[in-house]
Amino acid sequence: MEPLPVVWFVAIAVLWTGYLLLEGFDLGVGMHMVFSTRSERERRVMLNTIGPVWDGNEVWLITAGAAMFAAFPAWYASLFSTLYVPLTITLVGLIVRAVGIEYRGKIHTERWRTFWTWMIGLGSLIVAFCIGAALALTSTGLPIDANGDRVGGPFVWVTLPAVVGGLAVVGFALLHSATFLGLKADGEVRDRAGRFAARWAPLCIAPAAVWAIWVQLAHGGSSVLAWTLIVFAVLAAVFGWTAARRRHEGRAFIGFAGFGLFGAAAIFAGMFPRLLPSTVDAAFDLTVWNAANGPYTLGVMTVVAAVSLPVILLYQAWSYWIFRKRVTPGMIPEVHIVLPAVLRAR
Repeated sequence: MEPLPVVWFVAIAVLWTGYLLLEGFDLGVGMHMVFSTRSERERRVMLNTIGPVWDGNEVWLITAGAAMFAAFPAWYASLFSTLYVPLTITLVGLIVRAVGIEYRGKIHTERWRTFWTWMIGLGSLIVAFCIGAALALTSTGLPIDANGDRVGGPFVWVTLPAVVGGLAVVGFALLHSATFLGLKADGEVRDRAGRFAARWAPLCIAPAAVWAIWVQLAHGGSSVLAWTLIVFAVLAAVFGWTAARRRHEGRAFIGFAGFGLFGAAAIFAGMFPRLLPSTVDAAFDLTVWNAANGPYTLGVMTVVAAVSLPVILLYQAWSYWIFRKRVTPGMIPEVHIVLPAVLRAR
């Protein structure tokens, strides 16, 4: 039994978990900008909390997809071809959201700002839902045949597990971002985020809990490790909710981040060694063993990752440390016209 396929399964699980934890809060902030604010200044406070980090967080998504392609090409090919429609929608959501973040402050009109605020919010919602649906389907199964090809039409992925997974990531992103705003913002944004986390936490985490338990039951009860991780996830959620109700913002953030960490780990542990179960016939399941690339490729990837990953992690940790202070309403200047340097020089 080759150890490298298992190593890379764990590595990909870590990458997806990192994406959900880091991108989760800035997707949630994008959604909160639509309904959790009362003024333009509050929306700008929210946007500035994620301004230095949102594009770096998306690197985790690219890296996770690239690792799947290199380590388990059959998994990548079957999953991405079967989910061509939702993944294309995800790409549109990522583009619209990124353009909205960059373009929102370029023109000083209410109509312009409102339009791009909605694009940021809707783009964030689309990305969160579609990524959740894709991950839920790879953990519960898709209709693939012996060649890994889709059986059925382009919308066979529209199933109950997909909806549960989509709602799970949306709910987690909203809750995780509320605790993030409690740490990074001040004033009304901070207070409103704290009230949201204290009131809506059970509803936000319920779909994720259903998803995690669904995976265990779908795969024959799964393993002791997976159920242990679920217990830790529940304890973390209780800790986070208790802290949120007492307005202990740091503990609330740690608690719900722990819920996301242990919950994602339980899902990946529950599906192991399956990568993509087939709902047509269990004999067609893609597993860590039959979908892995060759030992040489995995060996080279391991060396490259061992050298580059610590550098990337240190750089991202440094960037979070540099921008660790709260964003207060007083830091947001009044709207003003800024001339390009080439015009100022004339």
